Amino acid sequence: MTVATTWKQMLAGRVREDWAREIDIYETQLELRKKGKIEEKLFAETRLRRGTYGQRYDNGQRHDGQRTQTLPFPSGELTKGPVTMWDAPGMQRIKIPFGKLSADQLDVLSELAEEYSDQILHVTTRQDIQLHFIHIEDTPDIMRRLAAVGITTREACGNAVRNVTACPYSGVCHTESFDVTPYANAITYFLMGHPDTQDFGRKFKIAFSGCKDEPCGLTNFHDAGAIAKTRVVDGELKRGFEYVVGGGLGAVPYPATLFDEFLPEEELFPVTQAICRVFARLGERDNRARARIKFLVKKLGIEEFKRLVLEERSKLRTDERWLSFLSDLHITDEKPLRAAGSLPAAPYPDGFEAWRKTNVRPQSQQGYSTAKVTLPLGDFTPAQGRALADIARRFTGDSMRATVEQNLMYRWVSDADLPAFYAEVARTGLGAAGADGITDVTSCPGTDTCKLGISSSRGLATELHKQLTVLGDTLAPAAQELHIKCSGCSNSCGQHHVADLGFLGVSRNMNGRRVPHFQLVIGGQYKNNAGAYGLAIGAIPSKHVPKAVKTLTDRFVNERQPTETFQAFVQRIGKKQIRKLVDELSIIPTYEQDPSYYSDWGDPREYTIGDLGVGECAGEVVPLVQVGLAGSEREVFEAQLLLDEGNSQGAAERAFSAMVQAAQALTREKNSFLGEGVDEIVREFRSHYYDTKLFFDPFSGGKFAHYFFRAYEHRGEASVSKDAAHQLIEEAQLFVEAAHQCYTRIAGALP
Repeated sequence: MTVATTWKQMLAGRVREDWAREIDIYETQLELRKKGKIEEKLFAETRLRRGTYGQRYDNGQRHDGQRTQTLPFPSGELTKGPVTMWDAPGMQRIKIPFGKLSADQLDVLSELAEEYSDQILHVTTRQDIQLHFIHIEDTPDIMRRLAAVGITTREACGNAVRNVTACPYSGVCHTESFDVTPYANAITYFLMGHPDTQDFGRKFKIAFSGCKDEPCGLTNFHDAGAIAKTRVVDGELKRGFEYVVGGGLGAVPYPATLFDEFLPEEELFPVTQAICRVFARLGERDNRARARIKFLVKKLGIEEFKRLVLEERSKLRTDERWLSFLSDLHITDEKPLRAAGSLPAAPYPDGFEAWRKTNVRPQSQQGYSTAKVTLPLGDFTPAQGRALADIARRFTGDSMRATVEQNLMYRWVSDADLPAFYAEVARTGLGAAGADGITDVTSCPGTDTCKLGISSSRGLATELHKQLTVLGDTLAPAAQELHIKCSGCSNSCGQHHVADLGFLGVSRNMNGRRVPHFQLVIGGQYKNNAGAYGLAIGAIPSKHVPKAVKTLTDRFVNERQPTETFQAFVQRIGKKQIRKLVDELSIIPTYEQDPSYYSDWGDPREYTIGDLGVGECAGEVVPLVQVGLAGSEREVFEAQLLLDEGNSQGAAERAFSAMVQAAQALTREKNSFLGEGVDEIVREFRSHYYDTKLFFDPFSGGKFAHYFFRAYEHRGEASVSKDAAHQLIEEAQLFVEAAHQCYTRIAGALP
């Protein structure tokens, strides 16, 4: 009798045939790469499409504010040259369509985290699960074990359709038009591996929402967003979607544009397919910084874009899958495990009342509620994962959803079971209240594992959570409802643009050393599917951010008008008032007085961004450069004030002026005879900084310089819309920030 010795053998017959074949192909490509028979560039695209990333690897140490763990290098064969996934552990992203998880799936995920990673499962802002510090040799077995319980990692990354997200309340919500779950489920597998989605210049993200007013779907910053809507047509109630395209966050956020106010449900698949074909054909290929569909929509204009899509739609060969899923929209329905009931009378477990207030919401089905488990930073351990799976088996069945707020939601909890359910969750150590409130801080991986991280977003989020939790019930209800989101760089993976208080990591040169900072972003709106984007108004030393949060929330509570939102409060008092706070907090002690300011949250070492690459020394940089860059920051802020006043034209002019001043400050270091003329400044900046690539860095390349050149080309245009001015201010902020980093690099004195 032959004994199975590999996971492939042990799982034979338990994995879908097509998925098994895909994993076999991937494993073969991995072996060929190890033998040097496939170029790294080609294999990188292969592994990325399977969700396998390289990650930041900091001398074998992981720092996240909670633990520092030494991890071994694998014995890879390709160890010469730059560190790659062959030399150091990486990350595996695991695609969880619309966040739905079963108990068996959670068990397997917990096993994988325990056996292959640093024993942490991480929920992302796109309802995925990530395992960090995995070895690439283990990824085929990881994929097979996932596939055996119905999970694929295919197209979890790469230039493809990423995980389709959806409101976790779909099907149990009081305000939804209808349950979007079956549509999100069906389109996931329709587009996965589809020939029309394999040739994109960049990624493509889709989100579904059951209603327009709430934030649960966040459709406004997606490449394609579908909001459930009904309409009476010829006396019959028809389902459809308010369909939007071209949204996105990133360095410069774009609000999605209305494509169709009512796209009938039967047109959802063919129109989305046609959009994918237009994007693949006309999207940017060479400049990845402008390769998302938002740039194509802006370039063509929505009317021309829609014309091209509908023309493409008319040419498509009919696919039975467009409509077949509509014959059974109940395929994703969930059945309660236990009978509906009423909340029993007290006494309740300690902490239950506070938890029920923030983490429990009644379903549209009487006698049932949803209950959220708050996951600090989106993390939980394998032991906690197995316990959470057992809780599902006891109380709800397979109805868990990962949320975009990086939490885990249970649906179909009988109200009669809520105290017992809470008691079991509390035993796992995850019984904290405050889900989706001010203490539940969202964060991207930041400098912990991301190669692009500049400041420690996770470290900051941990500290904010700790300090705000200590305040507890002393925080006024209005403050408790605020959202805080942190990103380690300008890419907005932490969604800082749509938070009440957003923070994005930057660095500054102060007192002759690098100091971690965060730009404060205010004015964002989380509701209405992320209805408005905030703007950065100034950089705060990382160690002063908690004080800034406390000061701003206190002022909001003390001065707000009845029912006034934080966004409305900011608009009423004006950004000048908040900028004063930023300026007051910008001063820090010298290194000799207090060296803690020169390290980041959760990492005692002296702060550096050397991992991102350091430019050549260009001699001494005089303080006049700092004066000029500070002036450019001021002009960006003044542009925001003009925009708030409704003066879009003036705001755009001031934003461009900020770019010119920053470029001038740098360029005078190369040409002390530089004049004041804009044409000369642009020409000299291009010659000394762009053509020589001195302005480039590993994070952005020359992307931010292109913002400056484009603004120069379009200066003086007769009419500038509010959205265009908003975008230009974002680009000016990024250009000025890049000028700061360029100045620091060419100074040659800092790591």
